[in-house]
Amino acid sequence: MGNLLYAFAVILLTLWAIGFIFYAIGWVIHLLLIVAVIAIAYRIVKGRKCL
Repeated sequence: MGNLLYAFAVILLTLWAIGFIFYAIGWVIHLLLIVAVIAIAYRIVKGRKCL
């Protein structure tokens, strides 16, 4: 029973760490999405093909 609780604790700690890392870099992902949308809009305004 102790090994099961230890494994459960390790899994929860790992999931928490992954969630914390993604939360911390979440603003970078949003910034990149905004830059991509601006670049696509700029190409459309200039009259070039988007993709």
